[in-house]
Amino acid sequence: MVRRGRLAVPRAIGLVCAVAAAGALVSGCGSTGKNDTGSPKRPVPASAPATPSGSLSTDQAQRKALITSATVDYMEALKAAVAAVPASEPIAAELKGTPDSPYWNTAVATSDGTVSDVRVDARTGKADQPRTESDDPGDKQQLAARLSKATVTAQQAATTATDRTKGTVTSLELGDAEHGNTDNPAWSVGVVTTDDWNETAYEIDATNRKVLWLHVEQG
Repeated sequence: MVRRGRLAVPRAIGLVCAVAAAGALVSGCGSTGKNDTGSPKRPVPASAPATPSGSLSTDQAQRKALITSATVDYMEALKAAVAAVPASEPIAAELKGTPDSPYWNTAVATSDGTVSDVRVDARTGKADQPRTESDDPGDKQQLAARLSKATVTAQQAATTATDRTKGTVTSLELGDAEHGNTDNPAWSVGVVTTDDWNETAYEIDATNRKVLWLHVEQG
């Protein structure tokens, strides 16, 4: 099950900086009417190799094996999940499994805060039967309020991240902002660069696409 209300990407201690967000406005998945802002982009510098010899660490090797085995990206997985649950919009996705059996663990929600988890095969794009979560009324109300306030789609948040770090999106989730001194909802996005297989974690304001936090996990 994809957990909501917290960021899915790693929070290891390391490089932390806040930069202004931008990126072209793109269409969302399963929803419309999302907004954009227009601050200049600031590309993230390329990270250094994990070791002097250039060999991959265990984490880098695992990322490489899983990502190269998947032929369905996060957007295709979210479209399949939304199609499986009428009147829903995506709130989370994470690439999981093994190189022999990769899959996307996705979550979608309806406007009343009802969440359904949908597992999507990362090779065929086929969605399993949705599993509706039995959240209590308070959790549903909180998520419904978050969805109502968020004006940035999953795809827009991912594009904001990949405009700065060229790579493959491996996770994203709508939750509450943990940085930037704001009570706005925020998207967490994980991007793996395929030249060094490092991961960059972003927190992006879900109302204006500003980057609130980022961390480059080397190795």
